[in-house]
Amino acid sequence: MTISIIVAIDLDNAIGADNKLLYWLPNDLKRFKQLTTGNTIIMGRKTYDSLPKGPLPNRRNIVISRNKNLSINGADVFQSLNEAISDCKEREMLGYTQSKEIYIIGGASIYKQAFNIAHRLCITLVEAHSDNADTFFPEINPDEWKISSCEEYKIDEKHKYNYKFIDYIRKQQ
Repeated sequence: MTISIIVAIDLDNAIGADNKLLYWLPNDLKRFKQLTTGNTIIMGRKTYDSLPKGPLPNRRNIVISRNKNLSINGADVFQSLNEAISDCKEREMLGYTQSKEIYIIGGASIYKQAFNIAHRLCITLVEAHSDNADTFFPEINPDEWKISSCEEYKIDEKHKYNYKFIDYIRKQQ
């Protein structure tokens, strides 16, 4: 089972402000949907709270929360990332899921926890700087990660910024 992190960052590795995304890029949202549909997504509770319509359709939604009593209709709740990933692997082993990929979708603390166990990073790099960011993504160390693909896009009528879709894979240790 592949563990991927999917995130949009800016040139300063900023990812959010006030529990909201910093940049609105329709193609980034399309890519997110295309990659995660049919797979498992894991997020922290604050990220879940930021979703406008609750659990995302056509995906197994997992929320990480320290609140033992939290129950979310349409999502599985675990107290740790390790518990959630163990459950995913067990379901795969038992044939309970077609999902071959886990996508870590935020927030910052879940990204930090997943960073050392992820196999792949699906990065949207927005070529901008935010003045009000309060949440950041870890630095991507080129000694640990190599770029497997990169697609560049320019500003257009729907996209206020230049941006790149960069996929990294972990280098073999």
